[in-house]
Amino acid sequence: MCGLAGLVCPSENEAESARPAVEAALRCMRHRGPDESGTRRVDEVVFGFNRLAIIDIEHSHQPLTWGPPESPSRYTINFNGEIYNYLELRAELTEKYGAVFHTDGDTETIVAAYHYFGAAAITKLRGMFAFIIWDAERKMLFGGRDPFGIKPLYWAQGQLGVGFSSEKKILLELARTLAINPQMNVKGLQHYLTLQYVPEPASLHDQIFRVESGHSFTLVPGETPQFERYFPANFRVRTVRSEAEADALYDEITSALRDSVAKHMRADVTVGSFLSGGIDSTVVAALAKEHNPDLITFTTGFERQGFSEVDVAAESAALIGVKHVVRTVSAQEMMDSLPLITWYLDDPVADPALVPLWFIAREARQHVKVVLSGEGADELFGGYTIYREPLSLSAFEKVPGALRKAMGKVSTKIPHGVRGKDLLRRGALTLEERYYGNARIFLDDHLRQVLRTYDPNVSHMDVTAQPYRESSNWDPVTRMQHVDLFTWLRGDILVKADKMTMANSLELRVPFLDPEVFKIASQIPSELKITPDTTKFALRKAIRDIVPAHVLNRRKLGFPVPIRHWLKDEMHDWAVDVVRSSQTDQYLDKTAVLRLIEEHRSGVLDHSRRIWALLVFMIWHGIFVEDRIKPVVPEPHYPVKL
Repeated sequence: MCGLAGLVCPSENEAESARPAVEAALRCMRHRGPDESGTRRVDEVVFGFNRLAIIDIEHSHQPLTWGPPESPSRYTINFNGEIYNYLELRAELTEKYGAVFHTDGDTETIVAAYHYFGAAAITKLRGMFAFIIWDAERKMLFGGRDPFGIKPLYWAQGQLGVGFSSEKKILLELARTLAINPQMNVKGLQHYLTLQYVPEPASLHDQIFRVESGHSFTLVPGETPQFERYFPANFRVRTVRSEAEADALYDEITSALRDSVAKHMRADVTVGSFLSGGIDSTVVAALAKEHNPDLITFTTGFERQGFSEVDVAAESAALIGVKHVVRTVSAQEMMDSLPLITWYLDDPVADPALVPLWFIAREARQHVKVVLSGEGADELFGGYTIYREPLSLSAFEKVPGALRKAMGKVSTKIPHGVRGKDLLRRGALTLEERYYGNARIFLDDHLRQVLRTYDPNVSHMDVTAQPYRESSNWDPVTRMQHVDLFTWLRGDILVKADKMTMANSLELRVPFLDPEVFKIASQIPSELKITPDTTKFALRKAIRDIVPAHVLNRRKLGFPVPIRHWLKDEMHDWAVDVVRSSQTDQYLDKTAVLRLIEEHRSGVLDHSRRIWALLVFMIWHGIFVEDRIKPVVPEPHYPVKL
């Protein structure tokens, strides 16, 4: 787990000249790897690396050079992540091909697999990863990103080369070296205000992009990267005809999860686990306890009643038999920390839950270096309440198209806040029109009021069109899951998980997002995922003997943050100050924004999520565009609590 940087230049001389700039840029990514840092030039490529040592701590230094006996220095690799099946891969490569390894880590496994399997090696990796490999003989760079997008990888191309990095701020530091001049991505801003995040492959700077999840690429110096998708995330739903077949499926789920957690526990440092009040993190913690009897779990909450899962998590921890650590977050801490957290994010993500996640990650890092977490279970097993919407809207499917459109027009005449307005609006739309992920921040009518650069031709369907095309023959629930895998999961859930933990030099592992777990989850029929009474039905059946009863059938709380209340009271004046001091007038109508804040305070409408999205963008703009807000970034320092 680390932070990588790479610069592919047109010539060796240009690469050597760029090396000091790469070394200097690494300083803004120290939090991702405080254990070691360094650069190396190999031919036309400059490698930079910050290491957080987890496996084979004394060795496996990066950039790492490897090659077969006849050419031992052929390849150089920079790798961020963990390969959980590296022991099995090493054994296969040794026994079948005579591969020779010089370390006990997983990094050599990747490059050796590439040598013997070529680009197909990436499909054999079971883990989270972003890497670049330079082949000195072919004069070509090969790289890729894990299937689900757990680990980030940014890239930018200019006249003086192509840069890659684990964080966007590295490429902003290298803008002059690359001869690029990144500007605001206005289309990306509109998507952000709709979706709560900037969708891949874009970022909020127009010349900096992200390698998409499940993609690999090749690059020859002086040319443009050529990308190829290797993980389409196909759902192949099986038919379950009997109770015996259903039970067999539940057993397969249990087995896959147990195996995944076992492999995710592989480390040369202590592994802990996040623990909320839900079944996802609880089953992960319970299975992890089987491998570490001294497991420590961590949870966070708020002092406001109804906005905390602390008591439920504590009860689960007691029943599982683990030491438990709690961190409570206040409104003042949310306000004080948001600029620094936004700096760590690189791009705005308007998910309030990332703030308490940052605090509990900071607390956890004083006890452990690695934590497990439950991200991905909802997308794979059908855990979101919104997935039940096809059931609730089934009556609308029988209404003729013209009449449905008329119903939609009627909904526009109903005042905001009136019960049934949104149900009528959504019932009039097709699935492709109405569903674009779990977060729906600004609808068009509100967006027109606040966004000066509003473009009616920019639509969420620009983002969701491909996943919907690929899933046209699937049932509605599975199609919604498929959309979320390529939008919400990688745009929000995994971004906040990676950025907030790595901000504290803490490695987060997600056992649900494992190819073998996905292989089973993708076969579950919709009637065993969503029922009229519950979500994640098959998963609940599979883990009924692992998870405590008080959690198993508990309603999903979704880790709510009490910004609806705080923006009326404790946060009101702060929010107004953020808006008034922001220099975003060319993009936003600040008078309209202030009106939203006052309407929310008076209780006219709940604008809390819209206000939060605007505030996060304004703070982001103040840091990365105006250079007005300058968060004090602490040096990584982790005294361990005994």
